[in-house]
Amino acid sequence: MSLPVVLRPEARFEFDEAFDWYEQQRPGLGVEFVEHVQEVLDWLSARPELYAQVFQDIRRAVVRRFPYSVFSKVEPQQVVVSAVFHSRRDPKIWQART
Repeated sequence: MSLPVVLRPEARFEFDEAFDWYEQQRPGLGVEFVEHVQEVLDWLSARPELYAQVFQDIRRAVVRRFPYSVFSKVEPQQVVVSAVFHSRRDPKIWQART
């Protein structure tokens, strides 16, 4: 059974901002970023318990090939993504969202 994945507004903003930045670096790179993040979101939907809890009940999934992680919380009816976060940023930023 798969669960719907919902991105919080902050996570959607980070995702869109990263796409724009990568696309400016090289046309098509933003699309590759989206594909890799979508791969993580698909796994979160299919097997949300696969990823380790890293802070309270928040799980971390690393995005392949890019220095980003997806932080999510598994709820009974959905998976809520609280951050699509660059690995060099201060983790206290996404932790404050929980």
